[in-house]
Amino acid sequence: MSAKVKYSEFIDAQLQLVYQMNDANLSQEQIENLLQKQEYMYDQELNTIISNKQQYIENVQDFSKEIFSLKKIIAINRRLGNGYAVIRDEAQLKSYEIVKNQNILIKNVLLSLDVPNIQDFEEKLNVYTAQNQEALSKITAKDYKHILALKDPSPILKAAKKNIEEYYALQEINSDFIAFLYKAENKLYRLNKYVKYHIIKPVVFINSFTVVKAVDGFLESYGLSVVKLIIIFLLILVIYVLRKVFYIALQKLFLQIDFLSRYSEQILEKLRKSIEILILIINVNMVIYVYNNFSSIEEVSRIFNMIYGFYFTYIIYIIVNTAAIIKLNTFEKEKSNIKSELINVGLKIINFFIVIIGLLIVLYFAGVDLTAVLSGLGIGGFAVAFAAKDTISNFFGTLSVLFSDVFSQGDWIEVDGKEGVVVEIGLRVTTLRTFDNALIAIPNGTFASKDIKNWNKRKLGRRIKMKLGVKYDSRQEDIKNAIKEIREMLQNHPKIATKNTKYEHEIEYGHIAKLVSKDDLEGVKKTLLVYLDEFADSSINILVYCFSKSVEWEEWLKTKQDVMEKIMMIFEKNSLEFAFPSLSIYNETKDEHE
Repeated sequence: MSAKVKYSEFIDAQLQLVYQMNDANLSQEQIENLLQKQEYMYDQELNTIISNKQQYIENVQDFSKEIFSLKKIIAINRRLGNGYAVIRDEAQLKSYEIVKNQNILIKNVLLSLDVPNIQDFEEKLNVYTAQNQEALSKITAKDYKHILALKDPSPILKAAKKNIEEYYALQEINSDFIAFLYKAENKLYRLNKYVKYHIIKPVVFINSFTVVKAVDGFLESYGLSVVKLIIIFLLILVIYVLRKVFYIALQKLFLQIDFLSRYSEQILEKLRKSIEILILIINVNMVIYVYNNFSSIEEVSRIFNMIYGFYFTYIIYIIVNTAAIIKLNTFEKEKSNIKSELINVGLKIINFFIVIIGLLIVLYFAGVDLTAVLSGLGIGGFAVAFAAKDTISNFFGTLSVLFSDVFSQGDWIEVDGKEGVVVEIGLRVTTLRTFDNALIAIPNGTFASKDIKNWNKRKLGRRIKMKLGVKYDSRQEDIKNAIKEIREMLQNHPKIATKNTKYEHEIEYGHIAKLVSKDDLEGVKKTLLVYLDEFADSSINILVYCFSKSVEWEEWLKTKQDVMEKIMMIFEKNSLEFAFPSLSIYNETKDEHE
């Protein structure tokens, strides 16, 4: 039957080793064997802890029950004057606190392993070991060595001496454990990465072989290990195999994109070499990452990010230009009405922006302050920009109009006090045909800085709003009946939109519908309000607020007229008269001779 575990199997075994090493009769060879055994046990415990990391973090053994019981017993023995019993239990209590403090250190170290790099882990390790030593100094402030020299044959004193020896042995184990942590910090950090990638068990299994340990001893000076070499080899193999899979997946992606599906073969042919080089760079990056214990080196990461930024820009450049060139050739063959020059200019503009954005991305990853760069470019080009500010403003206004959905040709818009139907969106100006049949040219820069009202961006509902003034001598009951009848008339009117009016949205918005109102996005209004609104100077006003189903002007006018005619009939039915502005004069003075 196995002996009962007092602290943990590891701590209990370490206690036995410490007792053996403190034996003065041991030879040098025996001590070295014990040290090797201790080193092996520490190494095995490290594998156990890191393999069960989450369990150690969530279940820190704090010996709370044992400590609570000992404090009660110490208090009783102190009252009874049992000095040896108090010392015995104090030593045991402090032993539990030492192990508890060590368990807290293990938890903190395990938590700190998830920092981005080994340097940060070393800093955390320094902090937590310092905390451990500070707590240990408070626990071990009292010295019990003089008790060990006492010759009293009392069995209680004998038990006290045993606890005191264990108390000092645990202090020694705590110091050895901290020394081992510093010695194995790189290995500990590396093993934690294996935990993160869920490969810790096969790694521990591989490391358990004697031949692997021997090879690791040789490779360690080069920053390598057998496990690292295996992972690097597997990464190279997997990436090499996945290269063709990635290429096929990219081809399928292009085929799914309508704009690129027709050009997928030509684009992939242009991209093939670039993709192979990019995969090779990714492979090198992954090898360096594994070699550096699964952590990034800031300078190296910056270089690779710059390369990725360059290749991302280059791939976008190839895709856009390949598609554009093929499209231009198609236009020429089909003799399309679309001007090739316009597409070519557009392509050059797009390429310019691609290069600028790519350059900014590379500079950003290089650690350059983009704010300072952009400020410098702004100051250097200030004179040119100022001289051509109107042209530049109109150019960007053109881009704003073309790439937004604010208005299109044929829309009825109102901007900067000008109103009309859009005739043409040009490169510099947009022309409007006003309702009195004049033609207005508005610089496109205006659209970037002014509010634009587009009357065509509505599908259901054109507002009808009026205030109906009735005379003050009207009966309250007649007004209430009129309001009720007007509301019912509007709700039953076949050309007035109500909450029951059904409308099928033209666009399937997907997840966007959760972020915006589909009715407001498409221009659907169904509000209907008829209420007593205000007591004006010459009338009691009723607010009528509703929307016609049709948004066409003539249909709206017909609907509005019909509504007004029905309102007049309702007023007549309820003996109400429309009020008009009036003024009453009262003479409050009378002639005394009258």
